[in-house]
Amino acid sequence: MKKHIHKFAFILSMILLAGISNAQVELGADLVSRYVWRGTDFGNSASVQPYLSVGFAGLEAGAWASYPISASGANENDLYLSYAIGPVGITVTDYYFPGDTSIVKFGNYADDGNHILEASVSFEMAAFSAIGAMNFYGEDDNSMYFELGYEVYSKDDMTVSAFAGAGNKVYVTNEDGDFGLVNAGITASKGNLSASYIINADADVSFLVFGYSVGL
Repeated sequence: MKKHIHKFAFILSMILLAGISNAQVELGADLVSRYVWRGTDFGNSASVQPYLSVGFAGLEAGAWASYPISASGANENDLYLSYAIGPVGITVTDYYFPGDTSIVKFGNYADDGNHILEASVSFEMAAFSAIGAMNFYGEDDNSMYFELGYEVYSKDDMTVSAFAGAGNKVYVTNEDGDFGLVNAGITASKGNLSASYIINADADVSFLVFGYSVGL
């Protein structure tokens, strides 16, 4: 199944790029002082995170990866396919950890233990945003995650946003896997620079992450 998903996303990207003259192509990379995703630290390492996407008429296919600067970090190479209908976005993501079965945070894996498929629905209107996501392949608990965001400040090239996210099962540390607050904080960005203060109340840990982005 995973091989077919990789081929489908790659072929779709090439069709969009080669066959549609007004397709939108985005590429770039972020350098982050630490890879923290939904309140979880992946490897306690600074990371380089390249991305590439091709979109047309609300449909977008893309790839995103994270490569640690130190050996302790997690390698990740994801593919996604999304479709936007006004303020609503629907996305399927293949989270792929090549050659790494040590990331036990995601629980039980199918096949080689390196893939998880997630379906998500997002909503954006004015300063408000929301997302709901569920794992439907490669993780037996079908873990869910929900997040709300609000842009509290925007002026010139500076934006500040607050967010709060809750998850269950693989996202939390409690034995029952009940929902917990795992990702709350504030993000400020100006030009290519960003900084996020993140609190995972469930794990009783916090992070201050700095990022620098370059994109075309």
